[in-house]
Amino acid sequence: MIKLFQYDSCPYCARVTSKLQSLGLKQDVDYKLIEASRGTPGREEVLKLGGMNQVPFLVDDSVQMYESADIIDYIENKFEN
Repeated sequence: MIKLFQYDSCPYCARVTSKLQSLGLKQDVDYKLIEASRGTPGREEVLKLGGMNQVPFLVDDSVQMYESADIIDYIENKFEN
């Protein structure tokens, strides 16, 4: 299952979650949203896993990536093909 570290007021995170929804993917079935606003355990995990204090951050098995456009490209390639 894809993990997306994000927070609600982040416009870049919203772009990614919108893409997930537009592809018909279901939260907690196909992907999991992890709260990662500043000071949360999710943000600490982002820093530990990826080395940067930035969201959105996607984890899918061994794939880890920042940057909403890159994440959207990855999601489209994974689920549209």
